[in-house]
Amino acid sequence: MNKEIENKFCSYLRSNGMRCTAERKIILREVFAIHRHFDTEDLFRIVHRKKTGISHASVYRTLPLLVKAGLVSRTAVAAGKAVYEHVYGHRHHDHMMCIRCGKYIEFTNDKIEKLQLTICAEYEFKPTYHTLQIKGLCRNCAQKVKRRKQR
Repeated sequence: MNKEIENKFCSYLRSNGMRCTAERKIILREVFAIHRHFDTEDLFRIVHRKKTGISHASVYRTLPLLVKAGLVSRTAVAAGKAVYEHVYGHRHHDHMMCIRCGKYIEFTNDKIEKLQLTICAEYEFKPTYHTLQIKGLCRNCAQKVKRRKQR
């Protein structure tokens, strides 16, 4: 994680009357060390394993701040849990999520992006951000369901 990310987060916190504590910086560093989708429990386990003394509550309270600061995205809800990923400095992408096994597939598609902009223009709508999540069955789960039906 680079200093720019930490500065952006601390700047966001201060501009909203909050302190940029050592705990929040540790959580921020750990979030940017994770290179996959994660939930709050995943993050807490990582922080806890490193004997930081950071509580569940601190992790739960810090993640929404990272989202509001534009550093992290809450990308989906799987099995009743919010799933996050760090997005600052990364190219926009969309998601497909398997409703059976929870697998995430990230993709980009220029045709979809252009179509969304065309639709926004038709409605004189100025987009600032969007998420696209397609839920369904991944290849493996679809094959398992098909085999089960054939029995």
